[in-house]
Amino acid sequence: MVMSGSSLMRIEEVVGAAPNSWFQAYLPPTTERIAALVQRAADAGFGTLVVTVDVAVRGSTEHYERAHFHSPLQPGLRLLWEGLSHPSWSLGTFGRTIATTGIPHFENSDSEKRIPVIARNVVREFSGRAHLAWDAVQRIREQWKGKLILKGILHPQDARMAKDIGMDGIILSNHGGRQLDGAISPMRVLPTVRSAVGDFPVMIDSGFRRGTDVIKALALGADFVLVGRPFNYAATIGGHAGVIKASQLLKKEIDSALGMLGVTAPDQLSPSHVTVAQDTFARFQD
Repeated sequence: MVMSGSSLMRIEEVVGAAPNSWFQAYLPPTTERIAALVQRAADAGFGTLVVTVDVAVRGSTEHYERAHFHSPLQPGLRLLWEGLSHPSWSLGTFGRTIATTGIPHFENSDSEKRIPVIARNVVREFSGRAHLAWDAVQRIREQWKGKLILKGILHPQDARMAKDIGMDGIILSNHGGRQLDGAISPMRVLPTVRSAVGDFPVMIDSGFRRGTDVIKALALGADFVLVGRPFNYAATIGGHAGVIKASQLLKKEIDSALGMLGVTAPDQLSPSHVTVAQDTFARFQD
């Protein structure tokens, strides 16, 4: 499980309950604050740090605006109606949170600073990592003694650079397709990246919804596939039981698809199980 730096629970609490979790950091804008956050993650007990590099500036918010979602949170009649028309969530989640911990805060964006979700500066604090370059990544590598992963790689040259400077792996990602409009799908660059880095951990996310999606990525060279939104939906609807149900559905789909492909284990998959258009990767050829 990879814990997002935008989460509302303190990393110390989560790693205490799930010691094998990874922490995905959204880094603050100065070298000193980056070092402090990295140290906090190490002190909390995380063994793997994921550095997010694919959102250098604030992306498009059109999809938020269409859904009437605002950051910072803006109370209004529509929000009131949503609360009244969903009483189980309002009482069981929102009400319980307010009663036990107060207004939710972004707990893990810095080493100490807590930002309430209704704060005016919440957008500024989470809206860009233009300061994050390869020299910053190298400083983190020198400081962090555990496993270090870069998330948001979409080009074989960057993948090779990550390998050369000592990363322990990369995650091909376009941030779920909700930042740069028209960004290439990680699946389209996966074979080229695999060829570029050789025997080096390559993971992938963004848009995986079914077991057959997972199988395609494994066949094209991914070592691991991360699935996010389906489990968020499941947790929202069914809580813990919903997450368990979602994992069972995903496992069943993978098992069935493997059987229909005539293989008995994921490590038997290869590019021969997938047909890809010939010119898909042309732009990435050296």
